[in-house]
Amino acid sequence: MNAPSEFRDRVVTLHRSELLEIELETLFHVSQVLSGPFKLQETLQELLQVLHERGGMQRGMVSLLDPEKGDLLVSAVHGQARLGGREVRYRLGEGVVGQVLTRGETIVLPRVADEPRFLDRLNLYDPALPLVGAPISVGRDEHAGVLVAQPPCFDELLQERARFLEMVANLIARSVRLSWELERERRDLTAERDSLRRAVRGRHGFDSIVGHSRLMQQVCGQIRQVSKWNTTVLIRGESGTGKELVASAIHYNSPRASGPFIKLNCAALPDSLLESELFGHEKGAFTGAVNQRKGRFEQANGGSLFLDEIGDISPAFQAKLLRVLQEGELERLGSSQTLRVDVRVIAATNRDLEAHVESGQFREDLYYRLNVVPIRLPPLRMRPEDIPDLAHFLVEKISRQQQRPLQITDSAVRLLMRHDWPGNVRELENCLERGAIMSESGLIDQDVIELTGLNSTTNSLLPSQEKVDLQDEELDERERVIAALEQAGWVQAKAARLLGMTPRQIAYRIQILNIKVRRL
Repeated sequence: MNAPSEFRDRVVTLHRSELLEIELETLFHVSQVLSGPFKLQETLQELLQVLHERGGMQRGMVSLLDPEKGDLLVSAVHGQARLGGREVRYRLGEGVVGQVLTRGETIVLPRVADEPRFLDRLNLYDPALPLVGAPISVGRDEHAGVLVAQPPCFDELLQERARFLEMVANLIARSVRLSWELERERRDLTAERDSLRRAVRGRHGFDSIVGHSRLMQQVCGQIRQVSKWNTTVLIRGESGTGKELVASAIHYNSPRASGPFIKLNCAALPDSLLESELFGHEKGAFTGAVNQRKGRFEQANGGSLFLDEIGDISPAFQAKLLRVLQEGELERLGSSQTLRVDVRVIAATNRDLEAHVESGQFREDLYYRLNVVPIRLPPLRMRPEDIPDLAHFLVEKISRQQQRPLQITDSAVRLLMRHDWPGNVRELENCLERGAIMSESGLIDQDVIELTGLNSTTNSLLPSQEKVDLQDEELDERERVIAALEQAGWVQAKAARLLGMTPRQIAYRIQILNIKVRRL
């Protein structure tokens, strides 16, 4: 990039045609610099060097508008002065530089020493030489900064040199505008990313694990503690107890929350496909492998990998998985290159792994590698006191899905609490979704729950009838009548006495409230 000194000296005394030739060549080099891969400040610094060495425009300086403070910040300098980490600023309208930005017009000084407004804050400029300041305009009446340089002498070509500097300023403006747009997009993406992270954390936070029973409080305490570390976790529990929900809560409340959270159901795939899914493959590794593909371990690098139904993988594949867990190394199918990954593994199973180890179906070393921190999720039948909270939580969720208001009555909740729930929370959610579909009004009451086909087998952990305060003001009339009938074993005369009514009055209410009488 360095030009010989004779080239720079020739710029001082030349004809108009020679100046035009030099300026065209300089513009070519300027455009090359501006199309380079460097950061804006580095690009401007190199551009000023080109102006000095190729175009004879000495002591160049670029000041860009600071949108936050509203003044000009010197961004690049060429000459004897160096910023050295200093901030040199010009307020709008201050000195010649501030005037160029405020007026949006090029200013030409035949001789710097004759201009009292000139502020040489950089101690850079030759007072005996001319000076040209051109605005860097990014739009109509919108200016992003100022380009300043000194021609080598005062002659009849000064105006031509000023027009040349205006052309360079216009080229700089395109790079500045692009840099601003990229920075704006980066800020928007960062804001969107942070917003999504907050939304995801809210959706997968500890509040999403519903339950105030002693058993669930113990589970939540374990989750909070294990989330702080990168250790392997094994979630145990029956199908439908919420193992994936717990895995999400662990990841999104851990130091790896900003990394990926990748899931795989190991029971859904045979060994051949499972290996490709987890470790990836190279192009041509097998029939149908038309492209290279990263496996789930690579996709989860820097984050967490949730392996559901880990107890269903074959002994042959268990050995391959053990190596990755121990060494953090793998090879894609069809490749001999060893890849290192940094992944936290969260596994889950509904199998009795201890029995599988005893029978030889599950490797003992893999069992101990997975079972570093076990978390056992209790079945729903072991925590019936959580059913009311779960029911209301799930009804709100279904309400959002169906985009209509839904409510569940206390009598419906009491009926739900008398069921054994072999399918756990998943079965409860399915039952409530069916109830919402069958309820035209959006009210899920006991009759609607019965229409879903719910097995009304009494939960052995609960008394067969739950005592309800019939004087509770929060009960509506229909629920009060149903509660009295339940306490009376659906004997209408007995229920009437509990309510202080006559048998005729309660029969009338059963009819007008559309209560389906149960025969016991």
